[in-house]
Amino acid sequence: MLSTYNAKLEKLKQLLHSYEKIAIAFSGGVDSTFLLAVANEELGDGALALTIQSPTITDDDLRDVKAFYLKNTVNYKIIHLNQLDRPAFRHNPADRCYYCKQMEFSSMADEAKKHGIHWIAAGINLDDKGDYRPGMRALKEIGVVSPLKEAGMTKTDIRYFSKMYHLPTWNKPASSCLASRVQYGEVITEEKLQKISAAERVLKDMGIRNLRVRYHHGNIARIEVAPEERAFFFDATIMDTVAAQFRKIGFSYTALDLQGYRRGSLNETLDLETKQKAKMNIHVSR
Repeated sequence: MLSTYNAKLEKLKQLLHSYEKIAIAFSGGVDSTFLLAVANEELGDGALALTIQSPTITDDDLRDVKAFYLKNTVNYKIIHLNQLDRPAFRHNPADRCYYCKQMEFSSMADEAKKHGIHWIAAGINLDDKGDYRPGMRALKEIGVVSPLKEAGMTKTDIRYFSKMYHLPTWNKPASSCLASRVQYGEVITEEKLQKISAAERVLKDMGIRNLRVRYHHGNIARIEVAPEERAFFFDATIMDTVAAQFRKIGFSYTALDLQGYRRGSLNETLDLETKQKAKMNIHVSR
């Protein structure tokens, strides 16, 4: 087992050296933190970290990004952009993620070229398949590489290596942009994103680790937490507290998803035809 792990790590290092100079799309999550740590160790000045700062990024992720930059000697650049400026993103169609990734990685490609770097790497691993991921098409079009995936690394592998590298993100819950909480067809605004962020902060301050607050039509907040954390809400006082806090934030109604958190739950509302049209970049009326 150990030899398999070592072989994957060695392959990752070899891949990084083959690029000579590479920019890492650094979001502060488990995957990109590990990828950046290895790239920085192996390539030194040949590695450049690029972070997108926008209204869709969670405060926690941005905090982790800045903490990494403060603690480690790494070349980096924070790129400010606002996906809400693009109607195709703001109107939140089924392929919203495509437009988001197109904006983000195009901006990073432009920045990388300023530093003489022609390769951009994303923290995609072997487990990042299935579900519905239109953003992957944008990465393919731009030519983004996936060293972790090419090295055969799974999420479990990356958490193992992250712990070995003493990275604080080794057990960090999966994260995603705030826009992924908004139901398809519901126009995305900065106000809605701020409400989602504030609501998630309430739950995190109460000790919940793995969660999402989904924004639905009619100003409804749907809470998803890890299945093992659902029992936390089986208390009248806690339910009353959460409902009151969410109402202060601006949600008219608050509901708990009885299934608990699962990746891409909003995609469950999409039918097969909608997914196929979105993959073909055809706008879908919702």
